[in-house]
Amino acid sequence: MLTPLSRRGFLAGAASLGALALAGCATTSEQVPPEPSFDPAYVQMYAALPLEKFPVPAVDLRRLKPTHFRQYVADPTGERPGTIVVDTASRYLYLVQEEGQALRYGVGIGREGFAWSGRADIARKAMWPTWTPPAEMVLRDPAAAPWANGMPGGLDNPLGARALYIFQDGRDTIFRLHGTPDPSSIGEAVSSGCVRLINQDIIDLYQRVPVGTPILVV
Repeated sequence: MLTPLSRRGFLAGAASLGALALAGCATTSEQVPPEPSFDPAYVQMYAALPLEKFPVPAVDLRRLKPTHFRQYVADPTGERPGTIVVDTASRYLYLVQEEGQALRYGVGIGREGFAWSGRADIARKAMWPTWTPPAEMVLRDPAAAPWANGMPGGLDNPLGARALYIFQDGRDTIFRLHGTPDPSSIGEAVSSGCVRLINQDIIDLYQRVPVGTPILVV
């Protein structure tokens, strides 16, 4: 038989065990991972552009592959300075600089079956361009049909903030370098053949290259 003292000890121990059991059943607060930190230079590089005709929001850097941030690298192309080289395998665009350097941009490229390659020139540049889908796209894509006569420039326009038009031997190839608001598409094969850069990057490239710039897509 339990004495009063031992009974009190037993009850106290039982209460403690009950408290522990309840604590074990309680739901602990979920651990929220810390926000990733980015180099301030990249934060500034991909900041909002409120003075554009259609204000461009800041890039969510969590959705842009760090390997495809704009940066200077050793030139891997061997092309002369001022040449644009698109490496479709690695999803990079290089603007060749002096002294063995290149400014490298991340790009998205065309899906298999919608790609183009070769040497050509940038024959035209446009800010907030009108998008006119090719006739074959209008036929195969019902979403393109309403814009058969052209979609005005804007944030929802597939060409984004800028477009550089690729011509070969004086003829339009129908392929473009253009902007996109979707950072997750950079580094992927997603478009209908054109080469896409995040809007902040195509704006930067647009300012650096004149009409007549040679381009090589490999």
